[in-house]
Amino acid sequence: MKYMAILKHTTSKNSNYNDALFYLLFEHDGYTMKPVLDEKGKMVRRQSYLLDGMNCNPFTYAEECRELNEQYHKNQTPGEIKAHHYIISFDPHDQDECGLTAERAQAIGMEYAQKNFPGHQAIICTHTDGHNSSGNIHVHIVINSLRKLDVEPQDFMERPCDSRAGYKHHQTRSLLTYLQKSLMEICNREGLHQVDLLTPSENKITEREYWAQKRGQEALDKTNEEVVAFGLTPAKTRFQTQKQFLRDAIADVSRTATSFEEFQKVLWENYSIRVTDKNVRYSYLHPERNKNMTERVLGTDYGKEHLMKLFEENLLAMQSRATGEPPEHLEVQQGTAQNARTDSNAEPTSSSIFVEPLPDYAAIFFVKSDLHLVVDLQNNVKAQQSRAYMQKVKLSNLKQMAQTVAYVQEQGYDSREDLRASYEEIVGKRNEARKTLRATEDKLKAVNEKIHYTGQYLSNKKTYGEMLKAKNKKKFRQEHSSEIALYESAVKFLKEHSPDGKIPSMKSLQQEKESLTIRRKAQQETYQYFKDYAKELKTVCANVDAILDAPQAKESERTKPHEIS
Repeated sequence: MKYMAILKHTTSKNSNYNDALFYLLFEHDGYTMKPVLDEKGKMVRRQSYLLDGMNCNPFTYAEECRELNEQYHKNQTPGEIKAHHYIISFDPHDQDECGLTAERAQAIGMEYAQKNFPGHQAIICTHTDGHNSSGNIHVHIVINSLRKLDVEPQDFMERPCDSRAGYKHHQTRSLLTYLQKSLMEICNREGLHQVDLLTPSENKITEREYWAQKRGQEALDKTNEEVVAFGLTPAKTRFQTQKQFLRDAIADVSRTATSFEEFQKVLWENYSIRVTDKNVRYSYLHPERNKNMTERVLGTDYGKEHLMKLFEENLLAMQSRATGEPPEHLEVQQGTAQNARTDSNAEPTSSSIFVEPLPDYAAIFFVKSDLHLVVDLQNNVKAQQSRAYMQKVKLSNLKQMAQTVAYVQEQGYDSREDLRASYEEIVGKRNEARKTLRATEDKLKAVNEKIHYTGQYLSNKKTYGEMLKAKNKKKFRQEHSSEIALYESAVKFLKEHSPDGKIPSMKSLQQEKESLTIRRKAQQETYQYFKDYAKELKTVCANVDAILDAPQAKESERTKPHEIS
């Protein structure tokens, strides 16, 4: 990870304030955050650090914080935030190119703490050993959440009590923005490397995700060592967080996609990722999650604005290859694939090209919506008992009816019969997918059973072989009756359930299990897809019935057939 005067903030509910001091003075493991011990079991002091206190002695920081908390009867319960921890991480190049030293960084940290956390007890400590092994100088500022002294009100304080003793540090998004600006101003003044902390990151990888990836990779490497030792080939060697899986998939598909429709379709087909256009942003659903992610957590390179530009560039490049003209001489046809489908009779000019219509599979492609059933007010007991609740439900019903009408219009359904036919088709696909999934699950169950008996066979094979060599086989069998019985039952089962009547190898069974597991996961995703789709169409059908069968619709139904559009 690269650090360029980055500000990090965490909170602590630990009532033992000495733990923060020990972390600053002694070496800790980067993964477990536990102290590093020497051969005598004692904590190892950090090789280089500078330590100062603000409104307290740094070595009696814990005692002074506890005394202040007792004085104001604050920070006495486990759920309260006891301390705030800020870390200023400087760019490693600041040392060689900008003359940054530990003493200079400590002075910056003291200035920053006095300016932004006035009245608080704080310990300021500079480390030169590199945060997260990056080799950079960084400053820790740990403050007691309770203010000790009255101070003059500052512009960044949002409440009158934020300047008074006995009140707690109030961390808000606007305060964090102010603190980032304050750090940028100091770095610019000192001539240090700096990035705009207020501009969203193109590839937003938080420290939490960084360490999750690190721990996941180590766990995967350890598992792969066992797999290789067993004689198998690891299924994967690179661990990905869910966020990184989305980033890689989006980057891969966006390199060639020329429209949102194509982007949406390929993401689903290749990666089982559902993407929704929420007007102002794209929202992505990881195959193993129930909650969507947006560019806010992934980075701006995965947002709608950036990707729309890529789609236009890709389309221009496609036009350039088709016409032989440079991309700057071409114009993107507005609407891309959507216009191509609605105006298929228009003749393309020499400087424009339409995207080919989607294949038949697109007819069953859907993005899960937030449609809900229209509530039957006539039979709803709570609505009959509460007028306020009835009004609330009426408004909700109107919203759901409007969304339902918009849904059927967008999908191109012309009648109840068309909608019902579509629903029945998807139900059929759902049932077929469920049947296929159950067949695979049955096979996987059978393979697991074979693995169980093969293990039982292998673990008792030696004992059975010793019995065959024993001089008194009857006595040996009596002494090892349980092991021999397990061996013989395993052999009987394996021969009965093997096509050729032979004992299968553990390696082949493990490979078969791995293959079936992958197949089952894919089939589960397919089944869940059609299950969600069928559920959504069922809701649409019910809502359409509620709309067309409503009292105000009865009169019109006598004079014309049911039409949805």
